[in-house]
Amino acid sequence: MHRPTDRPTPSGYPPLRSLRSWGALALVALLAGCGEPPELEEDAAAVVVQMARAEGQTGWTSLTPVPEPRTEVSVAAIGHRVYLLGGFVAPEEGVEGARPRTPTTLWAYDVVEGEWTDEGEIPGGTHHAALVALDGRLYLIGGYVEASFEPRGDVHIYDPDTGSWSQGEPMPTPRGALAWAAVDGRIHTVGGTVADKDALHDHEHTTDSPDASVGTHEVYHPAEDRWERRAPMPTARNHHTAQAVDGRVVVTAGRAGRDFTMTTTEIYDPATDSWSTGAPLPTGRSGVASAVLDGWMYVFGGETFDPGAQGTFEEAERYHLGDDRWEAIDPMPSARHGLGAAAAGGAIYVVSGGPRPGFAFGTANERWIPE
Repeated sequence: MHRPTDRPTPSGYPPLRSLRSWGALALVALLAGCGEPPELEEDAAAVVVQMARAEGQTGWTSLTPVPEPRTEVSVAAIGHRVYLLGGFVAPEEGVEGARPRTPTTLWAYDVVEGEWTDEGEIPGGTHHAALVALDGRLYLIGGYVEASFEPRGDVHIYDPDTGSWSQGEPMPTPRGALAWAAVDGRIHTVGGTVADKDALHDHEHTTDSPDASVGTHEVYHPAEDRWERRAPMPTARNHHTAQAVDGRVVVTAGRAGRDFTMTTTEIYDPATDSWSTGAPLPTGRSGVASAVLDGWMYVFGGETFDPGAQGTFEEAERYHLGDDRWEAIDPMPSARHGLGAAAAGGAIYVVSGGPRPGFAFGTANERWIPE
């Protein structure tokens, strides 16, 4: 039986000097043969994985820690950079009654150099927000305002080429702790919590949850800067996760009311605007991260506040939509929740998160490479 654990984040990580030198040589060759910078960036991330495999570094590897301890972060990858923003950091020291703060620094981890860089400020503090990488840009959607749990509907768009932010049409239903996935150039936002669920229409939002959780499903069209409402998710929840798999949106995990360890898996088909049920997640949990690699949806970490079982999870499990089955992989080196994950070049980078439930903060940066 899998149980939550409270392992501390490891402080050490292996040197990458040999990997970087091999990667630099390979990238020189790639530069001669690749004309488009985006393609080169994708190839660079793949070279890192190839070199790691050559050095026997499959499975989990601990990498350069995040520069500041955070939790409830948002993470996405473009090319060979993994971006991290938002979340909470520890309260200001020496201030009685101080609450956790919401940092505004956008960090980028270069998987080739193995280093973090400060990419400037994001538009205000946020946490529990969606962060979507699509067509070379980052879309920051929803979340909660500053150190409150007031849902927001803002859409902010980041262009890495210019380092600038712009605004998109706001999400119709402001939500935090939502899930998201990009399918066919559109961004699906699913579930989360709202400020006043009693003001919503049940047939549009599935507001039958015992708290402010909803099944609201709204889709953003970046090319047209507009939103549309689609069929709501049957199971209202928050702190869940979603991924695009084979043209569909797969949602799993989460919490609602006093149920902190939901296992329900639901699958949305954009072609029919309908939902179906998949095999349940083996280890129920919330506050998880996920990513897709080689057709598998991976789910990492999480937390629970269930009486007698409070803790964070080290579990890592993956789902195959075609076979409708889950299987466990090696657990993460450090159990945590409020973490983020992104795939780049054939690896998944699992970043940040708290080692204990609630307001705990961590710097873990761990990479998974399948054998």
